[in-house]
Amino acid sequence: MRRVHAALLAAATALAVIAAPAARAAPEETDRFGLQRRLDDVVAAGAVGALAEVRDEHGVWRGTSGVAELGTTRAVPVDGRFRVGSVSKTFVATVVLQLVDEGRLRLDDTVEAWLPGVVPGGHRVTVRHLLNHTSGLYDYLATLPMPPRSDFLANRWRTWTAAELVARAVANNPTFEPPGSAFGYSNTGYLLLGQIVDRVTGSSYGAEIERRVVEPLRLRGTSVPGTFPRIRGPHPRGYVPTGQDGEDLVDYTKMNPSVMGAGGEMISSTRDLNRFFAALLGGRLLPVHLLDEMKTPGVEHSRYGLGLAWWRDTSCGVRVYGNDGDAVAYQSWSFSTEDGGHQVTVALTPDFSGDLDVAVDAFLNEALCG
Repeated sequence: MRRVHAALLAAATALAVIAAPAARAAPEETDRFGLQRRLDDVVAAGAVGALAEVRDEHGVWRGTSGVAELGTTRAVPVDGRFRVGSVSKTFVATVVLQLVDEGRLRLDDTVEAWLPGVVPGGHRVTVRHLLNHTSGLYDYLATLPMPPRSDFLANRWRTWTAAELVARAVANNPTFEPPGSAFGYSNTGYLLLGQIVDRVTGSSYGAEIERRVVEPLRLRGTSVPGTFPRIRGPHPRGYVPTGQDGEDLVDYTKMNPSVMGAGGEMISSTRDLNRFFAALLGGRLLPVHLLDEMKTPGVEHSRYGLGLAWWRDTSCGVRVYGNDGDAVAYQSWSFSTEDGGHQVTVALTPDFSGDLDVAVDAFLNEALCG
């Protein structure tokens, strides 16, 4: 659900959200004031609350800022869970590549071979194209109402199937042709990958993520909720703008996540995402040659490989890999150096009053280079 926030920000008017004093890190971790200051800046730039975990040569730092719920002074839980949006794609891609390693799937297999008749011209679109967003398939999200439109909330509890969302997408012409010739971010591709995993394994992609990644890594705060609307365990509440001018915030913590599906439905924590990316980049989940494939851009100058993204060069010139996600009411970023020596995950609940990118970039740089 990447970059939904930009559209919401354009639609929303400035909101005045008064945050409680920042909830500081645990006493034994209060020596890194630069990280806390930068996290406070993120909240000041336009968030209700934020939480983060940084891992480096100094150890582990966890901090929070803002509030967990509007109208209260309740601190954001430092171990809180949140909807990770498109960070889910890296989990899905990992499972797909494990199936490739097992010889049950090939990167050059076509969509038509696994899902006959689902995608017009599917004989030209490969698994690789879906993974690196070079398929040209229209993004189904563009066919759905988004906040602050009133009909957005009407779909809050609706259960969507991947098949009906894909059908909405392929009713539109491709954004470019032929497949593989350009980069075009499309959530549709990951819905198809979820269906392909289902077909290859005989079980759901969610079950495969749980079995292959979540359980072996003991990611206690990570889940693939399917249609379950709540976030289990401690968590901040998330909001979306509504009304004609987007001037009101509505609590959107509970919702049916099937609309995001394999492209963005997962829930996790800062600790779990850091642990996942450390395992992935450390070679615990994939062999070296497939991890190298993950790090290979689909087209020249792209910063997206097979379900894995790399943030623009940091202020210290170090390349970091990971992903970012936008689940409307929750946004997250998780990046790691190739050797796992520096890791950062930050998540927030936006209030849609300002552009968060500059403040988030500053926090990431502080965590990775400070």
